[in-house]
Amino acid sequence: MLRLSGPKPHPESLSVGALLTALVALGQISTSIYIPSLPSLVESLATDAEKVNLTLSMFLFGFAVGQLVYGPLSDRFGRRPVLLVGIALYVAASIACTFATTIEGLIAGRLAQGMAACAGPVLGRAIVRDVYGPTRSAKAMAYIGVALAISPAVAPIIGGYLQVWFGWRAAFVFLCVVGVVILVGVWALLEETNAHTDAGPLNLRSLGRAYGVLLSSPAYYGYSLAVAFVFAGLMAFAAGSPFIFIDLLGLGPAQFGMLAILNVAGFLTGSLAAGRLTQRHGIDRMLAAGVSLCLAGGGAMAAIALAGAIGIAQIVVPMMVFTAGMGIVLANGFAGALAPFPRIAGTASAVLGFLQMAVAGTASLVVGAFVPTSQLPMAAVIAVTAAAAFAAFMLLVWCRRADRPS
Repeated sequence: MLRLSGPKPHPESLSVGALLTALVALGQISTSIYIPSLPSLVESLATDAEKVNLTLSMFLFGFAVGQLVYGPLSDRFGRRPVLLVGIALYVAASIACTFATTIEGLIAGRLAQGMAACAGPVLGRAIVRDVYGPTRSAKAMAYIGVALAISPAVAPIIGGYLQVWFGWRAAFVFLCVVGVVILVGVWALLEETNAHTDAGPLNLRSLGRAYGVLLSSPAYYGYSLAVAFVFAGLMAFAAGSPFIFIDLLGLGPAQFGMLAILNVAGFLTGSLAAGRLTQRHGIDRMLAAGVSLCLAGGGAMAAIALAGAIGIAQIVVPMMVFTAGMGIVLANGFAGALAPFPRIAGTASAVLGFLQMAVAGTASLVVGAFVPTSQLPMAAVIAVTAAAAFAAFMLLVWCRRADRPS
């Protein structure tokens, strides 16, 4: 039974680790749970696929902007109180989505939901940096990533069955329940981890200094953009795949949800590799391997699409290679970006998250702008994002290693 008062568990305990995993996964769960319902929203809300995809894109843009608020606030006031406010707002926004009666109302609800949901990942990553420090954060994020692999596998399966049994609103009821459980967990289990809270006022000058420190670091850009572009490839897949698999290839929502297991197998493999090998080979070598795998998977998918072949295997197998690389990139990219900035870890996590979600939102908008008659637009965007991640890491991090202190 959860203790709502009294001493909290140790920050490195299993219960806090599970809570941090849930916090970091909140964005993924909120994105993937309703993906199997996207085609049905077209008919249910009397709209079209482009507007339905805006429910995903606006969530991602809200997620991006909100992080710029929560990160600096947590550096000033602490992680715990800001988390409590953010998750409470998330529950309220999820309720609004549940009762939306028009596509415009759902888009507005998803924007608000994204602006609140980002409190979980941005502060969860900052707490990992607070607790595990610069040297152990990559390994901790890798093993959180192993657990995170469950959410994009299980959430679409749950969402598919909720769609079949109850309709699209059930997915948002599910998110309300998840939000309440996380809110109780933060209250009962999490102690304050920010040892560098600033007693001074939060003002534009102090924020400007923090952002200046981050944005003057080429390595920070390199790690952050590698994460952002790889995640954008995943969101391009999320925006395009339900229409391809359900409308073009004839799968049902539940069958489509089950396909997520294959992508998660790739992500799980990459996360396990990052957890086991990062301390031996270092963050940069692992990231080089990760972005190379993403480029191979994205390039193969685009080449197959250009050849005119379409089928489940022709899409899922290259995407498994991409997600294996993504598992390596996310764990090491987050750790590499945050490691040099213990005093502004919240702000560093926020800026990284803003880039991640802004680029991902743009990718989903581009995919959503095309009528889904083949997988080529989706595959092309995934290939481009993989190439951009590879170039950003190689130019801004790998080629400048000799210029950075060891």
